[in-house]
Amino acid sequence: MSTDTTLVHLFLDRVASSGDTTAIWVATDDEFQPRTWRELADDVLCVAASLAEFVTPGERVVLLSENRYEWIVCDLAIQLARAVHVPIHAPLTSAQVLAQIHDCGARVVIASSPEQAEKIVAGANDLPADLRLFCFDGHDQIAAAEPFSTLLAGHSASTAAIIQGARDQVTPESIATLLYTSGTTGEPKGVILTQRNLTSNTLGTLEGVPQSPQDLRVGFLPLSHVFARTCDLYTWIALGSQLALARSRESVIADCQALRPTTLNGVPYFFDKVRRTLVDAGKADEPGALNGLFGGRLKFFCSGGAALPDHVFDFYLERGVPILQGYGLTETSPVISVSSLEHVRRGASGRAIRDVEIRIADDDEILTRGPHVMSGYYHRPEATAEVIRDGWFHTGDYGHLDGDGFLFIRGRKKEIIVTSGGKNVSPVQLESLLTEDPLILQAVVIGDDRNYLTALIVPDPEQLRDVIGEKPWGITSPAAALVHPEVRALYEARIQARLVSVSSFEQVRKFTLLERGFTIESGEMTPKLSLRREVIAANFAAEVEAMYRT
Repeated sequence: MSTDTTLVHLFLDRVASSGDTTAIWVATDDEFQPRTWRELADDVLCVAASLAEFVTPGERVVLLSENRYEWIVCDLAIQLARAVHVPIHAPLTSAQVLAQIHDCGARVVIASSPEQAEKIVAGANDLPADLRLFCFDGHDQIAAAEPFSTLLAGHSASTAAIIQGARDQVTPESIATLLYTSGTTGEPKGVILTQRNLTSNTLGTLEGVPQSPQDLRVGFLPLSHVFARTCDLYTWIALGSQLALARSRESVIADCQALRPTTLNGVPYFFDKVRRTLVDAGKADEPGALNGLFGGRLKFFCSGGAALPDHVFDFYLERGVPILQGYGLTETSPVISVSSLEHVRRGASGRAIRDVEIRIADDDEILTRGPHVMSGYYHRPEATAEVIRDGWFHTGDYGHLDGDGFLFIRGRKKEIIVTSGGKNVSPVQLESLLTEDPLILQAVVIGDDRNYLTALIVPDPEQLRDVIGEKPWGITSPAAALVHPEVRALYEARIQARLVSVSSFEQVRKFTLLERGFTIESGEMTPKLSLRREVIAANFAAEVEAMYRT
């Protein structure tokens, strides 16, 4: 299949060749019902025809929604209507949502629910007077909202013209989407991705990780993030396999047991949580338990979004369901490198996919060049010029390539800790070692411009409860446990044991046990479950400062 194509052509060609076969499983009344490619196309074309009546080519259309069938319909319909899709992460606040709508200049917003629509209505006085707001559900609860059903009632007579216009006018250079970075540091910026960016990355990823049209994938990562968008949604279309969207993050395991997928994409936090679940249940070494948890048909997992700890990689590999790690960024559509069943290496993020070049700069920063690199940041030429120089995109990550072309990531340049003694420390590496301990659920290492390292530690509540239950410590509450001398001594010993192999300046001298974990809702994690270190440092400033008082 040619990489010089578009999402429009991939989808229309898929419908033409696979029209009456099952494309997607849609959750209805807690059951999953199949829909064919042709049924999906009927919905897509109706919405595209409706949008084309009042959206001009190149105009931005915002979608504020959690994962659901309508999300996919809207994404494809916006492409066919020759507009630009601007998905916004559902957990964002009203102020964040409004800032992105203002920045992209959208006059059409589609929201999933009254709760999401309220985020837009809250800033109605500052939005364009002619802005149109549609709602999947509960439009009658929002005076300014129109029902999404009116878009689904698009005129079928005009769909032929929509198809022909999209085939003729949408080119590989057409802008497909505007994606706002989740902002682990700094203010989110709009990343411009073209049709070629996304299709070349989709097809290159499928070559790097060979899959089958008979595969069934369960997706639970947010489609508003490019990892799921490319690696769940567009690879599904290009391959002609089957896709099901999990009903929620909490229902992933139950949905997998019902659907029995053959593959699944996730992030390291999810995979480690599954590992802990099996360990806590005493089933970690039970033959087939890991695969059985997901329905029993899994061939492999794929991981991205953050570094995969070695102990998690080992756990899954030893149990016959390997995790294939990849690497990329929003600005690279996203995949730069990926592992496969034939080419996988512990600690590596795979090898470059087709048409993608990787170079390591003199300071060990990872640079990349190819059709996957964004056009630039929306209305930010200076910021674009900072990261794309002489054709090479500067990722902001440190790493190295081994002799076989495998890419190893050391950490983000902005996250590297430089101690007051001038020592460079990768917090990700230390946090990976710490969370290998069953008693440590999450960890953040701190020490920039300080003379020693400290850590914020989130205990695993179930593991800690089990330990306390076996000891005569007389602890009566979770809060009391966190400050109890015996618990503190236990964690101090565990931290020292986990960091026994690192240098003296990488040792954690002091730590604080936290009552709660880091979450998306608190703003301390991105939608793809990466840590927002600046937010965490601000939210726990008092605890951090207490560890540096002499």
